[in-house]
Amino acid sequence: MRINGIDIGPGHPCYVIAEIGINHNGSLAIAKKLIDVAKEAGAQAVKFQKRTVDVVYSVGELTKKRESPWGTTNGDLKRHLEFGRREYEEIDRHCRDVGISWFASPWDEGSVHFLEALDVCAYKVASASITDIPLLEAIAKTGKPAILSTGMSTVEEVMNALGVLGDPAVLHCTSLYPCPVGQINLRAMRWGHPFGYSGHEMGTAPTLAAVAMGASIVERHITLDRTMYGSDQSASLEPEQFIRLVADIREVEAAMGDGVKVVYPEEEPVKAKLRRVG
Repeated sequence: MRINGIDIGPGHPCYVIAEIGINHNGSLAIAKKLIDVAKEAGAQAVKFQKRTVDVVYSVGELTKKRESPWGTTNGDLKRHLEFGRREYEEIDRHCRDVGISWFASPWDEGSVHFLEALDVCAYKVASASITDIPLLEAIAKTGKPAILSTGMSTVEEVMNALGVLGDPAVLHCTSLYPCPVGQINLRAMRWGHPFGYSGHEMGTAPTLAAVAMGASIVERHITLDRTMYGSDQSASLEPEQFIRLVADIREVEAAMGDGVKVVYPEEEPVKAKLRRVG
């Protein structure tokens, strides 16, 4: 797989996606700050979410009572969190300026058309959308690289989605926010496609373990502050955590080596000093 000129898969550095999602809370200024955090950390891409609110949610769902800083119904919240053309054009400009790729998880076919007009470099299929065949077909028709998350999905559902999408990257995922470490199940991560890990745990150890197990892609939510309003904030990494995670991923990659047991030249003086002779 190749996204925006970067090769992804065995033999290449792990492709790190900073998921901003809806953690911008409807603020373009916050979105830009999070893009800057991702770039500073060394991530290759940031990811957002895009919905046509009145298509994705029923009238009943949108009129449900839900107190938020932006209103008293679920619809008030959903509409506030949704960026439009102006905001995404500014996100596109900012990402180009700082030198980082961006794409999004569309939740409906109209959002695919919206993102195509902006010429995104790839598509992410959220775990919630894995059984939405019309949406998967719309993504497949773009011919762009696709990345599929597998949270709350059976093997059969994943295989059906692969049959529609063709050859996406597949990210192992458990859709709990935050996710208890006992329900991450990294041993279920490997698929025949380029595989990776989308994590929602509080820390970073499972993410680093996934890299050591061969994950070619890692996706983690980022936030400016986990105490901010929002359903994803508590399962996200704050700037210093995310910066440290990316640095640790690169250390893990360096430590893995090529698997061939050798005596390094730098070991020879130690060997001569410490080994018993005779």
